[in-house]
Amino acid sequence: MESELKDLTTTTNNHIPESSLDDAASSNPDRPLLTSDDSSSFFSTSTSTVPFITAAELVEIEKKYAAYVRRDVYGTMGRGPLPIVEKLLLGVASMTLLPIRVFAAIAILVVYYVICRVCTLFVGDGEEEDFGRLRGVRRDMIVASGRFLSRLMLFVFGFHWIPVMDRGIDDREKSGDESNNKDLPDEHERPGVIISNHVSYLDILYHMSSSFPSFVAKRSVAKLPLVGIISKCLGCVFVQRESKSSDFRGVSGVVTERIKEATESDLAPPMVLFPEGTTTNGDYLLPFKTGAFLAKAPVLPIILRYPYQRFSPAWDSISGFRHVILLLCQFTNHIEVTRLPVYFPSKEEKDDPKLYASNVRKLMADEGKLIMSDIGLPEKRIYHAALNGNNSFDRVSHQKVD
Repeated sequence: MESELKDLTTTTNNHIPESSLDDAASSNPDRPLLTSDDSSSFFSTSTSTVPFITAAELVEIEKKYAAYVRRDVYGTMGRGPLPIVEKLLLGVASMTLLPIRVFAAIAILVVYYVICRVCTLFVGDGEEEDFGRLRGVRRDMIVASGRFLSRLMLFVFGFHWIPVMDRGIDDREKSGDESNNKDLPDEHERPGVIISNHVSYLDILYHMSSSFPSFVAKRSVAKLPLVGIISKCLGCVFVQRESKSSDFRGVSGVVTERIKEATESDLAPPMVLFPEGTTTNGDYLLPFKTGAFLAKAPVLPIILRYPYQRFSPAWDSISGFRHVILLLCQFTNHIEVTRLPVYFPSKEEKDDPKLYASNVRKLMADEGKLIMSDIGLPEKRIYHAALNGNNSFDRVSHQKVD
């Protein structure tokens, strides 16, 4: 997620050829996407003297990359022209809500860090240490306090109520269709992985408050101050994607083993995976990667939606710094959760992870009323490159014809 905080190299041509955007997007897959805003220019929506993109070009770009287009009051990259009322609300919130929430969030983070540090005393603190495998009172304290403080953090961020719709038992069981039921496992087998659509970094906080699962994280996260030990207590799978040696088996191998372990044992934390591989604006569902489905284990699909009136909590085409500030300046934010029945793969799906991933994706799109899109992270990088190369992009967003 940290790779989406900063800029791709900007371009200075009047019209950006897509081939050049492709080169910028693919030259380094881990290169940051959007520029972090500095505080001196944060509240300014004016644009510098840079090449202009026409309204017609904007319409075509937004059609092609619709899954990443912001539709809220703040517009493209959170820099759109604001009505006077919105500016007043933002100004008041920045002087009242913002400092209070920042202080409260830091306090919660520090408190949980101290709890994790105390609970892992004398256990070891190497880079590869997995505190998610602790047992007994210490593990209970880590999980209970982690779930409570994650929910408290969401409350501080303005998510005061979180409605959860639980669809109950598998519809295939209710239908009595023997062709579907015959592949169901016994009642003791549980889903070792939660499959979730990916809209924002806030998804992680919700899942922590709900089930306190493990995630996949870059190896460098384990070294971060405060967050490092918390990620270890979550039992995160730390991967180094650049290496393919036996010591670093890659995402798929490690994740598959962890899913199988969580499926077979109640003592192992479940995993949450975001098979889209990046965030969207919340209205779309991108193609699923197959890593979450290689274990041939049942999965629990969960759909997250973030209804909004002014600011969208979706982290799509806005820098991380600007997103956090605008989020904390909203008096109330909303999240809706839909828990689908546990999905047990058929024999055909077990033999074909692509089929398994595709069927789960279609189910989630149908149940969540999400639009299935064929684009992915490479296209997101191209879109962000276009935004970064044309600061006037947002200047014409209000000129579009419906």
